[in-house]
Amino acid sequence: MTDLRIRPATGDDIDAVLAFWRTAAQGTSISDDRDGVARLVTRDPGALLLAEDTGGLVGTVIAGFDGWRCHLYRLAVHPGRRRQGIATALLAAAEERFARLGGRRGDAMVLTGNERAHHAWRAAGYAPEEHWRRWVKPLTARTD
Repeated sequence: MTDLRIRPATGDDIDAVLAFWRTAAQGTSISDDRDGVARLVTRDPGALLLAEDTGGLVGTVIAGFDGWRCHLYRLAVHPGRRRQGIATALLAAAEERFARLGGRRGDAMVLTGNERAHHAWRAAGYAPEEHWRRWVKPLTARTD
């Protein structure tokens, strides 16, 4: 894995990221469209981290910081490249970003039924907080 490179996404990466998520990520989000990812990259240019090797994109994580909390989303690794340390490298880069920005604790959005992800997050030192529940309200109608 010595050829693995982690870098922030740019506007030129949006289509590749969306295609990658269709292959590598479990589930979809209301923000999984060109406009949503473009807003992320524009508003917080260092938040969407990409892992690449000589074969192209092999992993992603969104490491968003709102000035108070550190939020992790869309940790995804190409199915053929899992269990090779890519998620570990992405999370290390995300945590380094948070530390530089003054973040104190990271929280991750993890699907309840994604057992594979539960194991990965636990191995990285994260644990569920059972006394919290996420409450959501879509602010726009989904068009797809």
